[in-house]
Amino acid sequence: QVQLVESGGGLVQAGGSLRLSCAASGSIFSSSIMGWYRQAPGKPRDLVATIWIGGGTNYADSVKGRFTISRDKAKNTVYLQMDSLKPEDTAVYYCNAKPITAEYWGQGTQVTVSS
Repeated sequence: QVQLVESGGGLVQAGGSLRLSCAASGSIFSSSIMGWYRQAPGKPRDLVATIWIGGGTNYADSVKGRFTISRDKAKNTVYLQMDSLKPEDTAVYYCNAKPITAEYWGQGTQVTVSS
């Protein structure tokens, strides 16, 4: 059974940093495009960052230069380093895995940035 378990969310002041982690079980990690999405109250779930199997990355314009996505193949874990956080980054952050024929989501972790 595939599981994605996120951790690292919390409350931080504007300008601060957090690092989110997503541990993937099963054999999907090495064959999946991994990503982070976020959803604020009353808004749709939006893509934040993607890391491809080969290591290439893509970011939403709103987080470019502030967030960094990375993956540790030995630990089957993907990270989202978030720096210079803003109140508008407040949302539930979800880990996503896309192997060839499926899609999986984590349970989400709350990130709250106070002004």
